[in-house]
Amino acid sequence: MNTENYSALVIGAHGTIGAGFVNALKADENCKQVHALSRQTHEGFSLENEASIEQVAAHFNAFAPFDLIIDATGALIIDGVGPEKQLGALNTEHLLRSYQINAVGPALLIKHFSPLLASPGCIYAKLSARVGSIADNHKGGWYGYRAAKAALNMLLQTAAIEMQRKRPAAIVVALQPGTVSSPLSAPFAGGHASISAEESTLGMLATLKRLKPQAGAQFFDYRGEKIAW
Repeated sequence: MNTENYSALVIGAHGTIGAGFVNALKADENCKQVHALSRQTHEGFSLENEASIEQVAAHFNAFAPFDLIIDATGALIIDGVGPEKQLGALNTEHLLRSYQINAVGPALLIKHFSPLLASPGCIYAKLSARVGSIADNHKGGWYGYRAAKAALNMLLQTAAIEMQRKRPAAIVVALQPGTVSSPLSAPFAGGHASISAEESTLGMLATLKRLKPQAGAQFFDYRGEKIAW
């Protein structure tokens, strides 16, 4: 990505991390424009409604091309239900809702928004999670969230292969933001040290600026450390 005079779009800009990205990009003197998309900025926008995704993509086409698109959408607690800790807690409806919000919706976002990327040297970044790494799963639990994030990672990898046929220098990356302090993350922090949204987003933004094009998608945390798929 051209790190000077670049334009950016943040999807899911109302959440803790999405808002952090918007603030970091606005403070970056090299970012010439940053646009924000959320359910608050565009009424009717929903990850569960492809027509609404297509509609907002058409709206932002007027501001394209973008050098950087960040998808900060996703949910850990859905309909008041948190991640399942054991097999006995699995529920068909909740599993499907997690896939819809954390994998299917983001896949439809990349379908409709990736055409708005600049060429060459563009970046499409998606918030993922370390728990979506199959290789890094040592504790178990969190069935639906883990599975949805693993599915998301595969969708990103597959999309990257297709996108790079037309844009060889395009970068597609899954980002792990760390355990960011927020009301929603507090019950699940456990022994993990929490970080601020500012530290997380500045770290991820610095990581994005250091990335080099490579075949397929990439997976990094906010400290710039590579994560195994």
